[in-house]
Amino acid sequence: MQSCEISADSTDDPLSSGLRRKRQPRIVVIGAGLAGLSAAKALLESGFTDVTVLEATDRIGGRVQSVQLGHATFELGATWIHGSHGNPVYHLAEDNGLLEETTDSERSVGRISLYSKNGVAYHLTNSGQRIPKDVVEEFSDLYNEVYNLTQEFFQRGKPVNAESQNSVGVFTRDVVRKRVKADPDDTEAVKRLKLAMIQQYLKVESCESSSHSMDEVSLSEFGEWTEIPGAHHVIPCGFIKIVELLARSIPKSVIQLRKPVKCIHWNQSVSKEIERVADHNSDLPEENKASNVFVECEDCEFIPADHVIVTVSLGVLKKRHESLFHPRLPEDKVMAIEKLGINTTDKIFLEFEEPFWSSECNSIQFVWEDEAESESLTYPEELWYKKICSFDVLYPPERYGHVLSGWICGEEALIMEKCDDETVAETCTEMLRKFTGNPNIPKPRRILRSSWGSNPHFRGSYSYTQVGSSGADVEKLAKPLPYAESSKTPPMQVMFSGEATHRKYYSTTHGAVLSGQREAARLIEMYQELLQ
Repeated sequence: MQSCEISADSTDDPLSSGLRRKRQPRIVVIGAGLAGLSAAKALLESGFTDVTVLEATDRIGGRVQSVQLGHATFELGATWIHGSHGNPVYHLAEDNGLLEETTDSERSVGRISLYSKNGVAYHLTNSGQRIPKDVVEEFSDLYNEVYNLTQEFFQRGKPVNAESQNSVGVFTRDVVRKRVKADPDDTEAVKRLKLAMIQQYLKVESCESSSHSMDEVSLSEFGEWTEIPGAHHVIPCGFIKIVELLARSIPKSVIQLRKPVKCIHWNQSVSKEIERVADHNSDLPEENKASNVFVECEDCEFIPADHVIVTVSLGVLKKRHESLFHPRLPEDKVMAIEKLGINTTDKIFLEFEEPFWSSECNSIQFVWEDEAESESLTYPEELWYKKICSFDVLYPPERYGHVLSGWICGEEALIMEKCDDETVAETCTEMLRKFTGNPNIPKPRRILRSSWGSNPHFRGSYSYTQVGSSGADVEKLAKPLPYAESSKTPPMQVMFSGEATHRKYYSTTHGAVLSGQREAARLIEMYQELLQ
């Protein structure tokens, strides 16, 4: 049985004797994703010397995971740099030459479809027919017009009517349906196709929002998410290069891999176990026994700290907040965690010997004709594949080979994650045969897929404002603990960062980076006299 240890570095009160003796505060960052690395980098560059990063997995990067297969790099996690003007991730990539090989198809202005903008999207039905291009364009214009309306409720303060249930999905489906049905120029057959396309477009939207369904996304808050101006970019050599750039100036000794955290004991609330161990540890300085925070690791080590920056995902907080913090989090912070949304968006990469798609095809969009009047986007477990919204063609083929990138989200993504590779590859192949009308499509020679939902260290892809939540909940999530500030209560013992804590840029890599820099800035300001 492993014995418990308490690190013996000095960590007395940062605002009393520590500052008078010019002692460096001890800062522990939990998580080596973009937020955690950005925080650690900023702290070290500002003169802090006692910084430790604890990472539960065997790699840095968090929800950035680039996988090298042959000469190509595939992104299981973050793919796009969203916007360029003032985007710290874009500037990091541009300044370090990471975008020199980015092609026009990997550079997009305006809303992105999920991957490539090169070529034409093929909208296919489950009867193996391609929907005419003019019908797709007409529907796309209508959908985008209604999408713009969803932004106005927040941006212009428009009241939300009861019929919409404050839901992006309900509102969009209702408005688009009414307009399609009222169009005097369309035949009944065309109307039927357009009605079926509503669900397909909402599936795409759900993948982009990482929600189970757009019905769960708040209409009144949807427009607060802010898009950074400028083009979106793919990094050909892998998004992991951004992670490596952030980590480059961080000494290797600072980051501890395979170091999962069990509990954060804050506000001088030390468990009996810690006290018992401390009483039997004659080498432990007396001031350590009264540390503001102890980080209890799964390997039974207790690390004393003055400040802890928590960067774990919202999914992990939802699952573990009761056991991860002692004492428990304040009720309003718990409510914020519970109200805000996070779900799973997964990718399925299929590599083929030769392309079965035409050279102009940039994606295959799956339109189920029997969903023209559907209200729900939840399927029985055996029909999980109906949630796959599309397969994008990866460009250029000279770099990627003949590869399709499929998208699936929500509870059906979790079901997919439980299947083995053979089952997923076979299911996807049958689906492609059905929708293209080509029974001779061979099985892919290789499959690669993500599993963000079932991974206990992430439990989801990224956050969204769920119906019933608001930007105020994001602010509550980001607020450091303890709330009460007094001379007897050291402030900012437990701090929070990560994409879910950024009110305008949640769900993005730049939101994660900026949130880490934000928390570092709080400490830099707090200790400015010490750092001079």
